[in-house]
Amino acid sequence: MSLFEVILKVKGFPLAEARKQLVTLQRMSVDEFIHWQERQKWEQVKFHYNNNAFYKEKVGKYLPEKWEDLPAITKKDLQKPLPQLLSKGYTIKDTHVGNTSGSSGVPFYYAKDKFSHAMTWAVITDRYSMYGLDFSSKQARFYGIPKEFVGYWKEQIKDRAMNRRRFPVFDLSDAVLNKFLNRIKNNNFEYLYGYTSSLVLFARFLIQKNIVLKDVCKTLKVCITTSELSTDEDHMLLEKAFGLPHIREYGASETCLMGFDAPDGKWRLTEESLYNEVVGDNYTPLPYGAEGNILCTSLFNKAFPIIRYQVGDMAVLKDREDNSIYRSIDKLVGRTNDVAILPSGKVSPGLTFYYVSRSILESSGVLKEFIIRQTALDHFVFDVVADRDLTAAEIEQIKEKITLYLEPGINYSINRIDKIDRPASGKLKHFYSELKKN
Repeated sequence: MSLFEVILKVKGFPLAEARKQLVTLQRMSVDEFIHWQERQKWEQVKFHYNNNAFYKEKVGKYLPEKWEDLPAITKKDLQKPLPQLLSKGYTIKDTHVGNTSGSSGVPFYYAKDKFSHAMTWAVITDRYSMYGLDFSSKQARFYGIPKEFVGYWKEQIKDRAMNRRRFPVFDLSDAVLNKFLNRIKNNNFEYLYGYTSSLVLFARFLIQKNIVLKDVCKTLKVCITTSELSTDEDHMLLEKAFGLPHIREYGASETCLMGFDAPDGKWRLTEESLYNEVVGDNYTPLPYGAEGNILCTSLFNKAFPIIRYQVGDMAVLKDREDNSIYRSIDKLVGRTNDVAILPSGKVSPGLTFYYVSRSILESSGVLKEFIIRQTALDHFVFDVVADRDLTAAEIEQIKEKITLYLEPGINYSINRIDKIDRPASGKLKHFYSELKKN
């Protein structure tokens, strides 16, 4: 048992029980599984309707008989104080609590009951095991990290427990990437994991140096990208530069791992803990092959109502094939971010701005929706939808975070607006570079 598994057990998350549940579901025939999933999703609806005041108000006086008549839950619906969203019998202290990354521009807090959170980790370990990875596998993590003392050390402790070594992506200049390369050379990493944009930048750096990463770190098995979409060009670039299979991970912290590339080439949907559907404008289910909004229903989370929850991405799904319980993702739209180029020449991924904006969310909860635009090398515009104007203290906090995560001397302006226009995909990027337009 790894240190991380020990920690989960001590904290009361029943990982062993969740793994048994997962195996039971995977051994079902397709018909048995579909019947179980149908029954389970309605049990979740009835539980929340009877035990969750927020959800009952959302549904209305009567519980519909048809699934498609149930209301969809949006991110904005969940931008309430967390205690108002919890079901009877659950508190913040006895659940797993987190907040979304804000990559969609609409951040909020969520909770998972202990079994639901354990199922999330059971699914992750099951998918990773397809590539010979487990909790003890050494990970090179191309990711952000809070720079505030408490947040920083929390992440460091988690990294050590999960055998992860952090490669902070706030500065991706050639000098820093060269340090990353030397660090990987001198360690027995088993896989790379991180933001697509950051790993693509590293891959381009290696190609320029005519280096294949697998040649200098023989223990590497795969590269897993997350948080942002990877294009076909990205896929080819990553596999060429790293000499490794490139695996796409798709998920949302408030739901579960939602999609993962399987060895058979299919982008496998998570069916065991989520019911996924693609819907049209009126939240009516669409046939396979049609592009629409993804809705997720948690099949186990009783603490917090993730029911027909609109993730914010659009997709095309494929039906089950080869007598499998799994459907697959044929196409996914959303979750891309531009890269910020700073006056010093430093390069930083757009997701860096999550760490800038999260402090406002955590301190006030005033932030409803936002995007950040880079209009010049030294100027950024924060387009903010909020209940009120930001205070002088909150504005000063933004200034401090920009200096902390990016660099000093950057100018910015805060533009409070009533509404942010969304692209055709319906999915906001968190950060947009407008330098190329100037």
